[in-house]
Amino acid sequence: MASLRTCAVIFPRIERNVIDWSHDSFSFYIDEASPVGPEQPETVQNFVSVFGTVAKKLMRKWLATQTMNFTSQLGAGIRYFDLRISTKPRDPDNELYFAHGLFSAKVNEGLEEINAFLTDHPKEVVFLDFNHFYGMQKYHHEKLVQMLKDTYGNKMCPAIFAHEVSLQYLWEKEHQVLVFYHSPVALEVPFLWPGQMMPAPWANTTDPEKLIQFLQASITERRKKGSFFISQVVLTPKASTVVKGVASGLRETITERALPAMMQWVRTQKPGESGVNIITADFVELGDFISTVINLNYALDEGEDDTT
Repeated sequence: MASLRTCAVIFPRIERNVIDWSHDSFSFYIDEASPVGPEQPETVQNFVSVFGTVAKKLMRKWLATQTMNFTSQLGAGIRYFDLRISTKPRDPDNELYFAHGLFSAKVNEGLEEINAFLTDHPKEVVFLDFNHFYGMQKYHHEKLVQMLKDTYGNKMCPAIFAHEVSLQYLWEKEHQVLVFYHSPVALEVPFLWPGQMMPAPWANTTDPEKLIQFLQASITERRKKGSFFISQVVLTPKASTVVKGVASGLRETITERALPAMMQWVRTQKPGESGVNIITADFVELGDFISTVINLNYALDEGEDDTT
């Protein structure tokens, strides 16, 4: 099984390793029968109100960035999950859901799915990045924090300096989960890592060449010492792009066509203090993305921080 630990035993500092990440990790669960998410603009809300189910089917083609569920992603080697949380309007149960334009699975169900994998694989480690919150009040955050406690308990690693986190340290402490939380709530809870410790610059372009230029510039500037760092190998469609390829969707219109250029950039990268750390992509099963990212770890200087 593809795993971070295949390389990090020799190169123990996780912030120097390269980790596979799936963009909008939960989006394989997007429910076409759900309401439109509260973060969507009025134009989208009106579009759905007029065209109903047909509009949502078209939206799903552009909102779903993954085809594998959490278990399949974990089995393939993904260890970092991009999570966006929302309340659902007029929901009598006041549940929390993953959301990206439309609603996805209940958060507790997704967390339990990941926990089942961790229980079966006690030396595996995952990163959970809660980076967008929609329609959430203080008590919703309290509910989510309690949910994390109930699900993972002592598996969660308290927030410390990133350069102190090694697999050896995590194994000794029996920690398997690092939770990043992009909200002031993180300052109040010991096991929540502040969002600023996981910077993720975003190119916001449909042009593969501009994306690669942006990625390279970000790597050159690099992260501040003591934090992790994300390279988003992701193209973002404009409204005009969606209109032109409305029936085709994100995968066919953008991702598959740009894949060769994006993968070429990934293959030329190196991990380390001034290199890549976490690389994210849409449709992580395409090409050899996962194996390529994992193999980048072997480019580290084997003499650096060698503990064997």
